[in-house]
Amino acid sequence: MTQINAYLTFDGNCREAMTFYQECLDSELYLQTVGESPVAAQMTAEWQQKILHASLTKGNLVLMGSDMNRTSLIKGNSITLSINCSSEEELTTFFTRLSAGGKIIDPIADMFWGAKFGAFTDKFGINWIVNYDKNQTL
Repeated sequence: MTQINAYLTFDGNCREAMTFYQECLDSELYLQTVGESPVAAQMTAEWQQKILHASLTKGNLVLMGSDMNRTSLIKGNSITLSINCSSEEELTTFFTRLSAGGKIIDPIADMFWGAKFGAFTDKFGINWIVNYDKNQTL
């Protein structure tokens, strides 16, 4: 099922914030640290315990987050819209259309978590990521 989810970017306190949201929303929380990922060797010791990806779910509610920010956080750039696509074709279509006139951050590529993924800022300054889990069941 195609859907758009909010993806929050934190400045080192993702674990604290997502744990708080989990408690408030009585939901399931998945956390992956930088140290638990294939990029661990590329990061400093300080970054090993930071959150690479967090996902909070309860039914259809999905909230994601990370400590991995590429820019200084200011109000307005701490949220990224994430589209979880139902096919590679859909991912390519959305990526191409939404990134037109914007800035591509990560071109579409196969990722270590078993998905095709791309990231960009659209022409209005909104950050987006598109993801297609190649292992999803339809």
